[in-house]
Amino acid sequence: MKKNIAEFIGTFWLVLGGCGSAVLAAAFPDVGIGLLGVSMAFGLTVLTMAYAIGHISGCHLNPAVSIGLWAGGRFPANQLLPYIISQVLGAIAAGGVLYLIASGKAGFDLAGGFASNGYGAHSPGGYSMLAALVTEVVMTMMFLIVILGATDKRAPAGMAPLAIGLCLTLIHLISIPVTNTSVNPARSTGVAIFVGDWAVSQLWLFWAAPIVGAFIGASIYKCIGSEGDE
Repeated sequence: MKKNIAEFIGTFWLVLGGCGSAVLAAAFPDVGIGLLGVSMAFGLTVLTMAYAIGHISGCHLNPAVSIGLWAGGRFPANQLLPYIISQVLGAIAAGGVLYLIASGKAGFDLAGGFASNGYGAHSPGGYSMLAALVTEVVMTMMFLIVILGATDKRAPAGMAPLAIGLCLTLIHLISIPVTNTSVNPARSTGVAIFVGDWAVSQLWLFWAAPIVGAFIGASIYKCIGSEGDE
């Protein structure tokens, strides 16, 4: 139960910090943080939570990460569903808090997307569904390789949170224009349900692609990271 609560809190922070920066601060008049700031915000949420709850739950904060760690032999199958439920509920709770804050400003409109992920007409750069699919698969694949490598017992101790947080920052720097960056089904769900309509109808891709990417990343690391292989 403590692990599940930790995952709820951690995912809550990821969505509130990452999506909150996009909704509240990205284009704030004159001093907006822009895409670089939003990218850093997502990375910082993972970095801070990794140090705060990594020793409690492993700080997955992401159903795709939990599935990838299971596929990589690092996580028991019987904990998958409780972790995923906790992560999704944490993301939705953060979406609710963010909605309460954002809607306190005159002129607030969910039509702006509320940091939802999308493709086609709802991609920030107008990228196609195929481009979005490839982006999310490849970015999540690389994320899992970094996570598995950084948390390997042979890796430098204590450096995993920094590597993982910087990796997520880099992923956002690359892919915000394409999909608004998901690589995390819980993050996508937490804001999409408040937007409804197109955000919910396109949500399938932001579950399917990260999970596929997580499986591929885990498989690659199992091949290259096995001890004793040259």
